[in-house]
Amino acid sequence: MPSLLTHLNVLQEAAIQYPDRHAFRLAEQSLAGINTWTPKTFSAFHADVELAARYWSSNLSAQGLTPRSVVGLWLAGMDYSDVVNIYGMSRAGFVPQLFSLRLPNPTVVYELLERAQAKALVYDPSFESIVIKPPVPTQRVASLDELESCAEAPLPPFPSLGSNDLVFIFHTSGSTSGSPKLVPCDARWVNSVVFKSREASAPAHRVPHKQDVCTWLGSMCHIGQTFMLIGSLQHGSCTIQPTKIAFSSEELVDMITRCGLNRLHQFATFLSTHLRHARHNPKLLAYLQSLDTILYSGLPLPQEDEDFAYQNKLRLVNLFGSTECGAMMLSQRTCGPEARFLTPLKGLHYGFFPAGPASNHDGGQVSANSQLLELVILSDSPDCPHASLRKPDGHFHTGDLFLEAGPNQYIFRGRDDDWIKSLNSLRCDTRAIEENVRATCGDLVEECIVVGSGRASPALFVEPATEMDDEKLKVEIIRRTRAFHARRYIHERITDPDFVIVAERNTLPRTATKGNIRRKAVEETYKDLLDELYGED
Repeated sequence: MPSLLTHLNVLQEAAIQYPDRHAFRLAEQSLAGINTWTPKTFSAFHADVELAARYWSSNLSAQGLTPRSVVGLWLAGMDYSDVVNIYGMSRAGFVPQLFSLRLPNPTVVYELLERAQAKALVYDPSFESIVIKPPVPTQRVASLDELESCAEAPLPPFPSLGSNDLVFIFHTSGSTSGSPKLVPCDARWVNSVVFKSREASAPAHRVPHKQDVCTWLGSMCHIGQTFMLIGSLQHGSCTIQPTKIAFSSEELVDMITRCGLNRLHQFATFLSTHLRHARHNPKLLAYLQSLDTILYSGLPLPQEDEDFAYQNKLRLVNLFGSTECGAMMLSQRTCGPEARFLTPLKGLHYGFFPAGPASNHDGGQVSANSQLLELVILSDSPDCPHASLRKPDGHFHTGDLFLEAGPNQYIFRGRDDDWIKSLNSLRCDTRAIEENVRATCGDLVEECIVVGSGRASPALFVEPATEMDDEKLKVEIIRRTRAFHARRYIHERITDPDFVIVAERNTLPRTATKGNIRRKAVEETYKDLLDELYGED
């Protein structure tokens, strides 16, 4: 067994250990709905990956590419064929640089290709019309049928990697200076993903030889599903490819009844939809209660959804992570008060350091903000990101803030930019304000974000959920949230309708991966409006 493991080692071992188990169930649709969930065994998946390796080795070598060359893959990342091509590209000895369809700007893709010194670009056919004047040779991604053309081509040697050799290049889901950042992943880091994902994907049941069946979390061009698939493969689990990531509650029930789904993996935003439906649908609630694990990631669940889940004995698991680090922490597998607490995964070396000086309020007492700790991935932790992403001290500062609930137990309190600082450097918990708006104005507000960094007080941007006059909407939001703000410090309050800004639906800037509204981008986009609102030049 090699000292450093990658996704390729994991697949190879799984194909030996579980050859006839289903690795995937793929939705086959018709106008009437899903006709069937077509199975793919581990041995068939492994054979398809080796076929793709023959294809890409033959095609790209003919173009002059050598092993370890970076190759851009601009794909949806949602189809079985995408997984085969990504794994096949790795197995051929190349380094996949992964772009999802949520990054539709070819100029940005070209810049990132050049930054990574990529030698070629393989793209989804849907981009045919916009792949113009690329900086590297291009070709369309191969279908499963097209891979067969190289069935007789030689299989390239199994990649032999040193700890600093690149395995993947991902990209941050948000943009810095107008462009995502490169996230290089070397063999040392991917090895940590293997053992972390094994822990995160461990079966919750104790039934011998029972196969876990889970859902596809997101695009294979992002770290979330890449991480979860590596974990699932290690346990011989089956992954269901849904019709779309935001699949309906009806499709969820179909996966449970027809595919034996027992592990629901979803981003919190999409899980909330099922939880809302379950409030009024006892049958759906019963199906959710039957699941061994309901694992969510991406961002916290709204408080009311989390409370509903625990009150109804749903087996929630919060997997906390990021693009740069993969998964870092896991919540307790219980339904008690401690269920919300996050604990670092095993074998890692993290630090939790004070996020800044304490703020004082009237009376000289220290506010609860002084307890905030920033999660720092120390340089000697196996999952510390690539050196290009670290601070000058050699560590990776996540910007994620926590309260310590007990020894090695933490409660997430948002990102560093969720706690904006006012003019006098006092912190304001924007996430608490946003959660209150969602709880009290859920019928009025589809989405919201609080901004106001460096301002005298915060301001609230909302995307309406109903047809209502903007001024009436603003007044009603202030009325419903008045009691909440009355208990907050003056610098944290929003009590004037002028500080509620109504934007059209789906117009506030969002991250590409999860669709989260980006606070800093909103501040930048609406800077002139905010300057006028606060009376600043």
